[in-house]
Amino acid sequence: MTVRRLLGVLLCVAALGSASARAQSSVWIDELTWTEVRDAIAAGRDTALVYAGSSEQNGPHLVIGKHNVVARAAAERIARTLGNALVYPVLPYAVTGDAAARTEHMAYPGSVTLLPEVYFGVVWSIARSALAAGFRHVAVMGDHGDGQDQLERAVRALAPEAARRGARVQYVGELYAATEADFAALLRARGLPADDGHAGIADTAVLLYLQPSAVRAQRIAEATPATGVAGQPALATAELGERYLELKVRNAVQAIRQANAAAR
Repeated sequence: MTVRRLLGVLLCVAALGSASARAQSSVWIDELTWTEVRDAIAAGRDTALVYAGSSEQNGPHLVIGKHNVVARAAAERIARTLGNALVYPVLPYAVTGDAAARTEHMAYPGSVTLLPEVYFGVVWSIARSALAAGFRHVAVMGDHGDGQDQLERAVRALAPEAARRGARVQYVGELYAATEADFAALLRARGLPADDGHAGIADTAVLLYLQPSAVRAQRIAEATPATGVAGQPALATAELGERYLELKVRNAVQAIRQANAAAR
């Protein structure tokens, strides 16, 4: 074998080893093979996260995929903090209004809505698939306010089947409700408006922190109720966005760990 050929073989082996290492370090199920998922569960990664985002208008200054950007960042941090979790691909759609009547977010081009029963069915199906895969704990959560009832209902509907499998399903409502309350308290403590609304301080701040290119800063002045905004995005900072994301991760991790402790 020539030196050049040997070098090529060694580089190929190194690349394969690097790819394998990346796959093993990923918490995302869609970046793993089925055997890697099986082996990860057997090795103790027995918690599955089912995280729903949304595709909806966020005023003239924030991208429609806001919730999905946040969901992917939060889900990965939650999984890595827990240390025993894998994450299903973020569900990019939720309940955002009536498409026929063009209510709520559906009054604005680009928004996508699912019928409540369809949203329930999709979440139920993903969580059920996680049970079938062998996960012992399935945690369901959503980044968007509408549809939280369907998330909780899907978990309740799956609970008997999970119990028969010796597993558990959990609705992590704290990710949304507790975080909103905690962030309002943080805003009050800083003398900022605590009645933050859609596409306001929190939403703008978290994208300034995670993905500044998703914020059209020059259009914040157009952020009014008429353009789909119910907050004051001009007061947002990347530092506030970092705090907001930290609250999401903390509240979700705490709720999941408490559920695990109660089940022991």
